[in-house]
Amino acid sequence: MTARELDRIIEMAWEDRTPFEAIKFQFGMGEAQVISLMCKELKASSFKMWRKRGNSGVSQKHLKKRSLEMLRFKCSRQKSISQNKIS
Repeated sequence: MTARELDRIIEMAWEDRTPFEAIKFQFGMGEAQVISLMCKELKASSFKMWRKRGNSGVSQKHLKKRSLEMLRFKCSRQKSISQNKIS
């Protein structure tokens, strides 16, 4: 995994509207792998904050938790930002 891919996975994991399924689709990493990666790459306090936010009602990191109106999992500018293949 390149540094750029690692950075993008961390960025996607921090985004409330990007579900784990999108990360799995694009990078082949499941939720447990993303959590492990975040634990390894973030400071302990940042990891705890990320997990707390992910487990709160604010985050919609799982497609099953999303409202029916939210159909997209990507930003409209995502392709120009990250050269995303699925945009």
